[in-house]
Amino acid sequence: MLLAMPKIEVIEGAGAKEVADWVEEKLRTALAATEQTVAITVPGGSTPFPIFELLAAKDLDWHRISIWPGDDRIVPEDHPASNSGKMRSIFEPVGAEVIHLMSDSIPPSFALAWLGMGGDGHIASLFPNTDPKADDPESVRILTPDPLPPEAPFDRITLTIPVFLASAEVVLVLGSSAEKRSVFEDALAGANNLPIARLLRAIDRPLTCFT
Repeated sequence: MLLAMPKIEVIEGAGAKEVADWVEEKLRTALAATEQTVAITVPGGSTPFPIFELLAAKDLDWHRISIWPGDDRIVPEDHPASNSGKMRSIFEPVGAEVIHLMSDSIPPSFALAWLGMGGDGHIASLFPNTDPKADDPESVRILTPDPLPPEAPFDRITLTIPVFLASAEVVLVLGSSAEKRSVFEDALAGANNLPIARLLRAIDRPLTCFT
């Protein structure tokens, strides 16, 4: 279903397999277009990891794929809350490079920015209290969510909105949450100024949203 905003496609009722198949095709196309490394950025949290498991089983040239977490909790990689640590355990065995996001990291031009969204409209670790800007001059920020999510009460490191906007394509995976869908639709309609709305207002390239 296409919503009124140009370049934004919403795909209803997608499960982990459908999302993994879609990302596989995007990666396959990007790999075919260059002999260089293809970089993508992916979300943390609980929703994407079952999709990552399916994706890692795909027959791709993983040695030419670099995976950047869009954000991470500031904890050691062997901590259960570390996004990059869990990503590394899934993708490094198949040959991909997983980047440890740091304050001096210089993100490449991503073939795909894969984002999740919280019920409060945050993307990556750009929470409403952090007042993220679509024209942020910094590529990486260290931030403290307020309130701190009880399931992950840690400071965060995150890529910023301009990094996602500069990606060749953007995908947002909402899952089946009615609350998230409502927040997304309000953002799309300009009815809120949450981080997701700021991204949507500024985006000028294809965005696919899986629900």
